[in-house]
Amino acid sequence: MHAQSAATPPLAAVLGDEGLRLFFPLAALHGALWPFLWTVAYSLGMPADGAMPPSLWHATEMIFGTYGAALIGFITTAIPEWTDRPRPKGRALFAFAGLWAVGRVAGLIGDDRLGILGAVADCTWLLALVAYVARNWIARPHVRLFAPLFWLSGLAAAGIAVRGAFLLGDVELAHEAILIAGLVFLGLLGVVLARVTVPVTNLILDPSEATSPYRPHPGRINLAPGLVLAVVLAQMAGVSPAVSGFLLIAAGAAFMDRVAEAFVGREAFRPEILALSSSSLLSGAGLILAGASRLGAPFAETPALHLALMGGLGVGVLSVFAIAGLMHTGRTLPLPRLAVVALVLMVSAVLLRVLPELGVLPWPPGPPYAMAATIWAAAFLVWLKGYWPYLSTPNSEGGGCG
Repeated sequence: MHAQSAATPPLAAVLGDEGLRLFFPLAALHGALWPFLWTVAYSLGMPADGAMPPSLWHATEMIFGTYGAALIGFITTAIPEWTDRPRPKGRALFAFAGLWAVGRVAGLIGDDRLGILGAVADCTWLLALVAYVARNWIARPHVRLFAPLFWLSGLAAAGIAVRGAFLLGDVELAHEAILIAGLVFLGLLGVVLARVTVPVTNLILDPSEATSPYRPHPGRINLAPGLVLAVVLAQMAGVSPAVSGFLLIAAGAAFMDRVAEAFVGREAFRPEILALSSSSLLSGAGLILAGASRLGAPFAETPALHLALMGGLGVGVLSVFAIAGLMHTGRTLPLPRLAVVALVLMVSAVLLRVLPELGVLPWPPGPPYAMAATIWAAAFLVWLKGYWPYLSTPNSEGGGCG
């Protein structure tokens, strides 16, 4: 017993062995605690009275905080898998984590002075992530890394614009840059879903992995990201609300097309496929409603964007957590019960956040959005409870998810 205990590596070594082991738990903790504090503890305002309104701090933290940590974990895990190159470990991962954490301190309290340090930290890790993917593409030019590199570069540019607007105190520019950053993240989500859905669906259809029965149409793989790019370019060009509204509807329809492709027979109702298709469904519905709002529909654009960015991105991130957290820790499908519970909680939180503003449901009791934030936090914490034993203990080499 003593010899076995002595041979067990310390927790820091286990977490630093692969990107998802470190960053998925960090993203889950941030996603659980920060929104809960904003809506419950900070219901009267941010601790620091800065130039930027709390709503912009909140949006920035969700995109570059929760989703940012998930992105670092995914990229530093998936790129080595796709390129068959050594993965970053130890100091490299902890350096990314340190930079990411500095930005989160400023976002927690909304302090403009700390925002300078946070801006430098966030821009550094975003650019470092772009450089990491570019270096791997140069080393393995035959691997299809153009799309991830393109969208990561766009996200880095949007992140720099957001942080620049915060430092200048330009609320209008910050709002526009955050919207573009969220759209870019949706484009990146479309790329990731295209890479992850195929092997996961094939594993479900043929657990022996002897065949590949699921082969989506090649021309539709980049349809959703391509139309999101059209929305981003139109937004940057300052087109009319009508034009951008129609483009948003088209991009949403492309995500809905992903949902249609998920119907592969009765296996389409497996939690793994439902989770991935639900991410596309919420993204598509949110974009379509946002477009409808710009075309004069009788509801605001904000809940529609929450449906896409909170719902589509949130469920997509949690789905990757659940699937990759198994495949990269020596385990395989199906999803454990707690993962399914976490996904149901997240969808419930999104609907509770969005539907009252759309006039579909009455407002729940208590402070505004407090119940939705509580359920949202529970989703991440339930996932973390179920997967922490997998992520924090060493294991033999796992498989992959794309």
